[in-house]
Amino acid sequence: MASSSSGNSIPAPEAVQVLVSSLADESPIVREASAATLKDIASMNPLLVLDCCSTVSRGGRRRFGNMAGLFHVMSVAIRALDKDDVDPQYMAKLAKIAAAEIISTKELNADWQRAASSVLVALGLHLPDLMMEEIFLHLSGSNSALPAMVQILSDFASSDALQFTPRLKGVLTRVLPILGSVKDIHRPVFANAFKSWCQACWQYGVDYPLGTAIDGDVMSFLNSAFELLLRVWATSRDLKVRISTVEALGQMVGLVTRTQLKSALPRLVPTILELYKKDQDVAFVATCSLHNLLNASLLSESGPPLLDFEDLTVILSTLLPVVCIHNDSKQHSDFSVGLKTYNEVQHCFLTVGQVYPEDLFAFLLYKCRLKEEPLTFGALSVLKHLLPRLSEAWHAKRPLLVEAVKNLLDESNLAVRKALSELIVVMASHCYLVGSPGELFVEYLVRNCAMADSDRTDIESSREHIRPTSSYNPFLHKKSEVKIGGVCPTELRDICEKGLLLITVTIPEMEHVLWPFLLKMIVPRIYTGAVATVCRCISELCRHKHAQSDMILSDCKARNDIPNPEDLFARLVVLLHNPLAREQLVLSHLASLFPKNIILFWQDEIPKMKAYVSDPEDLKQDPSYQETWDDMIINFVAESLDVIQDVDWVISLGNSFAKQYELYSSDDEHSALLHRCLGILLQKVHDRSYVRAKIDWMYMQANIALPVNRLGLAKAIGLVAASHLDTVLDKLKDILDNVGDSIIKRFLSFFSDKAKMEESDDVHAALALMYGYAAKYAPSTVIEARIDALVGTNMLSRLLNVRHPTAKQAVITAIDLLGQAVIGAAESGTSFPLKRRDMLLDYILTLMGRDDEDGISESNLELLHTQCLALSACTTLVSVEPKLTTETRNLVLKATLGFFGLPNDPPDVIHGLIHNLITLLCAILVTSGEDGRSRAEQLLHILRQIDPYVSSSVEYQRKRGCLAAYEMLHKFRTICVSGYCSLGCQGSCTHNKQIDRASNSNFSNLPSAFVSPSRDALCLGERIMAYLPRCADTNPEVRKTSAQILDLFFSISLSLPRSANSSSGLDIELCYGALSALEDVIAILRSDASLDPSEVFNRIVSSVCILFTKNELVSALHVCSTAICDKIRQSAEGAIQAVTEFITKRGRELNEADISRTTQSLLSAAVHVTEKYLRQETLNAISSLAENTSSRTVFDEVLTAAERDIATKDVSRLRGGWPIQEAFHAFSQHAVLSYSFLEHVISILNQTPIFQGDYGKGENSSNSGESHVEDNMLNAAVTALTAVFRGGGKVGKRAVEQKYGSVLATLVLHLGTCHRLASSGQQEPLRALLVAFNAFCECVGDLEMGKILARDREQSEEDAWIGLIGDLAMCISIKRPKEVPMICLILCKSLDRPTRHLREAAAAVLSEFVRFSDSFGSLLEQMVEGLCRHVSDDSPTVRRLCLRGLVQMPPVHVLQYTTQILSVIVALLDDPDESVQLTAVSCLLTVLASASTVAVEPILLNLSVRLRNLQICMNTKIRANAFAAFGALSSYGFGPQRDPFLEQVHVAFPRLVLHIHDDDPGVRRACRNAFKCIAPLLEVDGMVALANTHRFSSDHRGDYEDFLRDIARLFTQHMSSRVDTYMASIIQAFEAPWPVIQANAIYLCSSVISFSSDQHISAFYHSQVFGMLIGKISRSSDAIVRATGSLALGLLLKSPNSSSWKVARLEPTDSILTGRETESSRRS
Repeated sequence: MASSSSGNSIPAPEAVQVLVSSLADESPIVREASAATLKDIASMNPLLVLDCCSTVSRGGRRRFGNMAGLFHVMSVAIRALDKDDVDPQYMAKLAKIAAAEIISTKELNADWQRAASSVLVALGLHLPDLMMEEIFLHLSGSNSALPAMVQILSDFASSDALQFTPRLKGVLTRVLPILGSVKDIHRPVFANAFKSWCQACWQYGVDYPLGTAIDGDVMSFLNSAFELLLRVWATSRDLKVRISTVEALGQMVGLVTRTQLKSALPRLVPTILELYKKDQDVAFVATCSLHNLLNASLLSESGPPLLDFEDLTVILSTLLPVVCIHNDSKQHSDFSVGLKTYNEVQHCFLTVGQVYPEDLFAFLLYKCRLKEEPLTFGALSVLKHLLPRLSEAWHAKRPLLVEAVKNLLDESNLAVRKALSELIVVMASHCYLVGSPGELFVEYLVRNCAMADSDRTDIESSREHIRPTSSYNPFLHKKSEVKIGGVCPTELRDICEKGLLLITVTIPEMEHVLWPFLLKMIVPRIYTGAVATVCRCISELCRHKHAQSDMILSDCKARNDIPNPEDLFARLVVLLHNPLAREQLVLSHLASLFPKNIILFWQDEIPKMKAYVSDPEDLKQDPSYQETWDDMIINFVAESLDVIQDVDWVISLGNSFAKQYELYSSDDEHSALLHRCLGILLQKVHDRSYVRAKIDWMYMQANIALPVNRLGLAKAIGLVAASHLDTVLDKLKDILDNVGDSIIKRFLSFFSDKAKMEESDDVHAALALMYGYAAKYAPSTVIEARIDALVGTNMLSRLLNVRHPTAKQAVITAIDLLGQAVIGAAESGTSFPLKRRDMLLDYILTLMGRDDEDGISESNLELLHTQCLALSACTTLVSVEPKLTTETRNLVLKATLGFFGLPNDPPDVIHGLIHNLITLLCAILVTSGEDGRSRAEQLLHILRQIDPYVSSSVEYQRKRGCLAAYEMLHKFRTICVSGYCSLGCQGSCTHNKQIDRASNSNFSNLPSAFVSPSRDALCLGERIMAYLPRCADTNPEVRKTSAQILDLFFSISLSLPRSANSSSGLDIELCYGALSALEDVIAILRSDASLDPSEVFNRIVSSVCILFTKNELVSALHVCSTAICDKIRQSAEGAIQAVTEFITKRGRELNEADISRTTQSLLSAAVHVTEKYLRQETLNAISSLAENTSSRTVFDEVLTAAERDIATKDVSRLRGGWPIQEAFHAFSQHAVLSYSFLEHVISILNQTPIFQGDYGKGENSSNSGESHVEDNMLNAAVTALTAVFRGGGKVGKRAVEQKYGSVLATLVLHLGTCHRLASSGQQEPLRALLVAFNAFCECVGDLEMGKILARDREQSEEDAWIGLIGDLAMCISIKRPKEVPMICLILCKSLDRPTRHLREAAAAVLSEFVRFSDSFGSLLEQMVEGLCRHVSDDSPTVRRLCLRGLVQMPPVHVLQYTTQILSVIVALLDDPDESVQLTAVSCLLTVLASASTVAVEPILLNLSVRLRNLQICMNTKIRANAFAAFGALSSYGFGPQRDPFLEQVHVAFPRLVLHIHDDDPGVRRACRNAFKCIAPLLEVDGMVALANTHRFSSDHRGDYEDFLRDIARLFTQHMSSRVDTYMASIIQAFEAPWPVIQANAIYLCSSVISFSSDQHISAFYHSQVFGMLIGKISRSSDAIVRATGSLALGLLLKSPNSSSWKVARLEPTDSILTGRETESSRRS
């Protein structure tokens, strides 16, 4: 046994030795724990730790598996040594141990080797000379550990520069002789060492004069090393050697002599520059060394610069391409390296610039003149960086820099342009931009701002060829191409835009350059992309000159190169085409340039235009915002011209518009706007020759092959036609004459040239549009003759031979415009018929069809646009005189109605097309028919054709169909009901108010045109049932529209004359009230879309039910099958609901034939409906029909249908089920019909037994032919009865109500027997019983019970049926509590049966039924007696279930029988069956929640003892519940039993604390809750607060250990009298079966000892626990125990009671590590 030299009572040396041996444990957590402990205690007795570590280290790595951890501990201990404890002899011994490990292998930088190095470094902090002497011993050329020793010296220099630097001479003395023999593989180590040594010198020089440490000898050594590194190592082939050498030389250049440095420069500089051929990391190292070299060579205080500028040119030429690294590195992960390199390069140039500013300036300008892209980019970047820093030195060089920059303005490379733009901005900030050069630079920025992404293709070639150069450029082919290609036009454009705005806003001196020069940038085409930015700058400038309007005008007039106001106006107005470019609205700032009378108008108008485009996001919501904006521009121009009233200025502006066609490409929408601007201007000019000339020019400049340009031209021609119609028509005729032979050419082109055909199409399309817009804008008083000439003379037909989609659209638009012109003339009072209107309609229908015959294939989108325009044109033509003929009308309908089925993509186009189609249908309705009756027929005809879309499964088709029906009905009401009065007035007039509709029944005296249709002609029953399902549609818009349709139908019907038959029994006042209610619903729908759809539908149906006549009701019921089979579920439900309400409210009006036919219709719907729910609702409607009419008639129809199906079908295999059987179910579930239906079926079955033959399968092969029909009826009746029993109908339910208890009890009790038979292979009894049980469940409505029967159970097969019975009992108790007493009475007697399974089943059911025993009375007492009697049953299941039943009584009864229940629990806590024990402890928890103190006190101690025994149970659930129950007992620990119970608490408390961090989460939660309950009983300050901390509730091991330390502190401070008892219990837990509990006990025990100030505890337990911990660490197989033991040893050693060991040392005879080392090695 180890002992201490000071007589301490604990074997501290042995403990430390055990911890040291644990460093080689196989488990990482043990290694970490032991290392952490050793490092913690190292400060207390570092010598002992070092003794133990040195003892273990003697065997080296072969005997100890974790030398790295060992050396780390040793280094910490050495650092912790006091000066008085540092024994040089002992330290030398440790140094030799570490050095021996280092030199024992040829490896380098292994983890253990680095750790050994840390030992030597730590020794050096105390005894640097000793450490160095040990290292110097191994500094020989033949030693393999030489690099490691040098690395140690390097680490020591980095750790303690102040101690190392004075000893540098000794180091160099020994290192220099061996430098020449160092191998390449080791040279990086030596080079890095020299770098660290030099850095240490520089650090030493901060606090002390460097000369005191570096004398002549050291300088000589450094010179020699410098020379060797430079001559030999720097030329090595190994890149790593060269890099590390250059890095070291970069640190040495400031320490060697100037002579040495000067002589080395010719070799050193190329060596550094050679590294720039490598990657970015190497470039960074080289640049840092180069920066140090330049500082040492140029900025030395001891002499002039060592390098002339000529010598620096190579360096600078090399550095210039390195600038590219920073820009390119943004695309890589090493962005920071690139940025650092860039900054170092700039520092290098700044260093040179501080010494040779003029030479550097000339050098940079020279590189710019070479126009080699990498060099130019670098030079520009350096100039940008140095210009602010060397501005004084370079002040006189301003003209040269300006000239150099001017020479670069034609550079095409994007990266160079970016750098040049940035430099220009910097130059502007230093006032370099003055005069014409300044304007040139501004123009350059503007030109870059105008660059588009497409411009990149024009400059790609700049990267393909890079001109060679004679200067050294290592990055020429490696980085420059990547860099140059890394700048995109967007980046360049953004930089220039920001720069231009910056110099405009922030540099006042630039105002003289920018104004009015920027006005020159507006008109030229090449600056178009920059106009927005230029306008922003102009706005800023004009804002500064706001009060100097005269100066603005004078500035512009003073220069001849500034565009005139007309050119500016024309350019800016056309550029306004883009409404999102708000910056271009600068006309208000330039108003002083224009005629004076325009200023006030613009001040009022331009803000309005700005307001319209102020919110771009809101603007984009309007799909027609561009068209609206263009119209605003045209109006703006027109009103501006009206305000100016200067003919000459207007003529000049027209010339400017005409000149600016060259500024826009023909496919640019600006060109189309330019047409319109010129057109509106020509409208204001009265000079016809001028107008004709400009029209010719406009047509010549237009590219009619482009639709957008063609449309702009046509609109412009139309605007001109408003004032010069004849001039325009002459021009159009000339164009038409020039293509007069195009038909023949076109025919020939089919066989030769497709391009010529397309060109012909373009001309014809343009002509057609121009004719159309000319007609639209021309005065209505003069267009009739022109249109007649165009159409009547067949001139228009010459424009119709087109095939291209856009040409078709143009021709259709032209025809539409002609029709609109006719309509507009009629509205103006000049009405005339459109000749050959039907022919034009035929043209349109032909043009809107798909035509691929000529090889021109239309895209779907183009075809949709064509069809949309064609529908609009058809509507226009249908609306003009003469009236539409029947033949043409039918042709139009046939060609257009199919559009309702078009897919809803693209939505915006389809929406417009459908809108146009509906408008067309309404126009046809208005113009078709001569009277109201014929219009009614036409209305129904069109509506029936639309019906397939109204009832479509596609939502958008339903929406379209309903919308079309609504619009047509609305139009019908307008023209046939309220549109005309009896005197022929259209619209609202006073005559309508004077006509009494009720008395106006004879219309024979009125002309036929005013005869209204009858109500019957509308077929309301059929129509309403077509639209009523849509009122329940899923789409709210469809619901609202369909409700409006119904309202229109009934509104129209009430306004129409009625026959005597149809009006019989119809209460007009009630109908108008219902119609008013319907209109109220529609009003609500319009205002509140969130209203419940079902409530709305109910109100609609109620109104419809009242508004129907009897015949309309019958008609609706007869066709209800179609409505019920609607493709939309909600609509089908609504139809069923409506039919049900019709039957309920007005079923008494039906006769037997109506009932029979309605039943058949509903049965047909039930058969065809595929969805189960809808079928059920349909069957409910049949039930409603039977309830409200003749039920026998309905039953007969259903049974007849069942008989027919059984005879002809296999009803058991019908897909989707047999609807007739579901009808039987519906009857059986009906509250009123169930009795009558059962009686009806029983009357058929009569005395025939129900269950015979092959029941329910629909097969009758065993019956004779004579009884075939009778058997079919019998099977139908049996099926019906089965449906009554299984369907849960009232009859079936009440039939079993009287004996419900006995039936259920019998079924339940036999489940056990049947399961037992099934386990032996007899499955049929169980199957039959389950079928019966399911039938019973269906009969009584317990569907949940049926689900329980069908459920797969997770329990073992042996216990499955018990759980099944328990679930059934629970279900019955919940669903039928009144039946439970009778069932319980029967089951209580069954507990005494001899069959075990019957008893188990009875117990299972009773244990659930007892939950609902509130009203049992004396029966409950009988049940309790029976359950208590059978807790001693030989079946564990019975025992467990009886106990559970006792606990599951209602709380009030549990309180009543608490004493009996607790006595049962006490007995079963010791039950040999674990499941019974678990039930007992779980039930105890439940009882304790409400038990009284009187009931618990007598058995409190008994329960405590038994629960303590269960707390060590291996079953985690029992263990968790035992702890939880023990915590619950704490609420009874008062009164006479308080002290005995408190003793039990103290006995169990340590175990509770230990299990708070149990392996099982359930045990953890239970122990934490129990702790919170028990803590107040202990009456210890801080115990309750401890339970509320995070460390208490955390599952992290470290938090739990903190908790153990806290509670140990409370034990020792406030519970000293209990510590002895606790310690005994905790030490006993050292042998617990759970490793984690052992670990918890170890840590808690050590914590108590470490915190205890009781000498008794220290004397009695300290040594005992210490020894036990050593044994646990040494022998335990569990890593958690060994790791915690290591931490616990640390606690004991750091405790105040163990202070004596701080002077202990390891005696030579005390080493016990030999065996432990062997064991540790075995583990590792």
